[in-house]
Formats: sequence, C-alpha cells, structure tokens
Amino acid sequence: MRFGWRAISGPVLTAATLLLATLLDRFIPTPSPAPLLIGIVALAGALSGLASAITSAAVAVIGAALFFLSRHGIPPSAADLVRLGLLAFTAAGTAGITGLMRERLLGTFAAERRSHATAARLSAALDQVDIGIVLLDAETRAEFINRAFRDYFAVPDEIADGKPPFIALMYHSRDTGAFELPEDELGIFIAQRMEMVRIGDATPINIALRNGEVLRFVCAALPDGGRMLSYTPVTDLVRHTDTPSRADYYRSLRDPAGRKLIRYLRVAE
Repeated sequence: MRFGWRAISGPVLTAATLLLATLLDRFIPTPSPAPLLIGIVALAGALSGLASAITSAAVAVIGAALFFLSRHGIPPSAADLVRLGLLAFTAAGTAGITGLMRERLLGTFAAERRSHATAARLSAALDQVDIGIVLLDAETRAEFINRAFRDYFAVPDEIADGKPPFIALMYHSRDTGAFELPEDELGIFIAQRMEMVRIGDATPINIALRNGEVLRFVCAALPDGGRMLSYTPVTDLVRHTDTPSRADYYRSLRDPAGRKLIRYLRVAE
C-alpha cells in the first residue's frame, strides 16, 4: 500500500469518526456508527484499493469494540458481540468487494489505454505508406481511412473522419472524376466494386485514375464481418511489364480516354 493521501484517508477518517462518536456519546446518546463506518470502508477501497480498505475495516472493528465497551462496560453484552460480529463480517466483505473491483477497473482501464496507444501507433504507421487502406465494419462503413487513400481519391478529412459508408466513398470518387472511365460505365463499375466488397471477393483488379496512376484493388474479408480494402500503386510495374500482345490493355490504363478498361475488368472478373 502506497502511503499517499488516498491510502491513509480511509483509516484516518474511520478513526476520526469513531473518536467523534465516542466523545459525543459522553454527552448525548449516540447511535451506532457502524453504517457510517461501512461507508468509509467502501470509500477507502474505491480510493486506494484493497489494502486501505482492509486497514479501515480493522480500525472500524477495533474502534467499534472500544465504543461498545465504553458505553456498556466489561464484559460486553451478547447484543454487542452480535453487532461486532456483523460489523466485522460486513466490513471485511465490503473491503474485499470494493478493493477487488477497483483493481479490476484499473486493469481494464490500463488495457484500454494500451489498446488505444497501439491503435494510434498503427494508424500513424498506415498514414506513412503509399498503399491506400480502408477498414470497413460489418455494415460497410469506413472505420479507418489512411492518408494515401484520401490523397488518391481527394477525400476531405471531414468526410473521411465521419465514417462514411463505402458506397458514399465510391460516389464521391465518381463525382470528383477520380476514375479514368467513361460516364456510361461508371455505374456498372461502382456496382461491381460494391458486390465484391459485399461478398468479400479477394480477386485483385487494377483501377486507373484520371491522373495517370494505376492502383491494384484487393478486398480482404475480416473475421468480424468487416472488410479491409487496399489500393496498391502499380503504375510503374504495369509500365515496366508491358508486352506487345497486351499493349492495348496497358494503354487503356494510362490513356485519358480509358475506353477499354471496363472491358478488361469484366474479362478479369
């Protein structure tokens, strides 16, 4: 037990209460301070833990015995012994319950702090990579959107931090002209991506952006029913692996017209 003000407050308050009750009882009939003592034991357990609560309970029982002896003399009556027994049992139970509850709560709070610190470090780390990361819950709402995804698709922080549904992110990208697709194919493209996310299809596909970048999209199903979406930049990889037989496909990924991309996506699926 650490000897701070929290640790000594319970025993000191218990002793002060008993001393005051004993002094008052010399002049006016004073009711038993047992209920007040139990409350002080509970307060000691909540403030400082099991050791302080047990110490306060011991002081309460000893002080109550002296209080009854000063009132009725020696030997104590049977009623006084019964009261002392009940006080000892109740005080010990109260000390144990409140002290252990405090320890458990402190352990829970410490675990939550560690968990939040780990999550904060992980979030900061994911903001440093160039892979776009989106974590969706079971209802496909975005619980986390890293910096790379926000930059690729021009998602403002106020939208990203508001936990938008994935469909809202898709429509935002459509409205800002992020995809290198013709207008009449955007609806089909969004519907296909939503279906992939819904069923947890992990088939990788390439997505061309209007700024010339190419991202490889992968959806991973999580154990809790959520999804992790990753958007890996593969622009340089695609360019370095161009082959004459697929020249039209690679040009479709970089060509501003982008008319052939959706057909290749459909074939890939």
